[in-house]
Amino acid sequence: MTGDLDIIIVNYNTRDELAQCLTSLEAHPPDRLSEIVVVDNASGDGSADMVETRWPEVRLLGQPRNLGFAAANNIGIRATHAPFVLLLNSDTVVPQGSLDRLLERLVESGAAAVGPRLVDGEGRPEVSFGPMLSPFAELRQRRRVRMAARRGGYARWYVERLLADEREVDWVSGACLLVRRDAAVAAGLLDERYFMYEEDVDFCAALRATGGRIRYVPAVEVQHLRGRSIRRAHTHGATHYDRSHLAFYEKHLPRWSPWLRMWLRLRGRRIR
Repeated sequence: MTGDLDIIIVNYNTRDELAQCLTSLEAHPPDRLSEIVVVDNASGDGSADMVETRWPEVRLLGQPRNLGFAAANNIGIRATHAPFVLLLNSDTVVPQGSLDRLLERLVESGAAAVGPRLVDGEGRPEVSFGPMLSPFAELRQRRRVRMAARRGGYARWYVERLLADEREVDWVSGACLLVRRDAAVAAGLLDERYFMYEEDVDFCAALRATGGRIRYVPAVEVQHLRGRSIRRAHTHGATHYDRSHLAFYEKHLPRWSPWLRMWLRLRGRRIR
């Protein structure tokens, strides 16, 4: 294929979800697609064999062990060459025309990266953007996420209003993040100290630090079957979250990191 959009999908033991994702891309390929690359983190569920058999046109980069999300995405980015790169979770489903519209907004807006409106399998929206992490910003973000999980009238109104308008934000979710390659390279790609969680927030912070802007684009919608990949991954999700959370604070908010470590210890969660 020739084009200017590469799609990177990191997979670890999500065979069924990956099949759904690739089926949606096969049915609705972006007009400007260069190639699709699956970086498989040593899955044991037959994911790699499935890709080779059912989607021979997809490039498979098998890894000898589970390298985590950030490192695997970097492998995919370094192995491709198109000027635009989409980081796409294996547990997403892409509707017709969505990636073309997302790429159009990236080009038109001049942003370094954009993210769409994400919805779950029932069409309920996900709060897929937010402010730079800090103790107070996290409290606000958690309130938004709790509101999104509710079905009540006010909560639904609040979330729909929050997610209605395109805007410049501090970060967008790495579940579906479209970035300019030159901006990603200038930012140093994803920080590989994050095995899972917080890598998207950190990556967007690095993009902004080099002068890039991040935009949330609600006119584009992508389905995110959130959580299935984590349940299938057979990893200690809470431990990975705590480690990434602490790593983020040590990097960006060092004055707060001792307090976070203390809080984790009080909750019986020791991080080495």
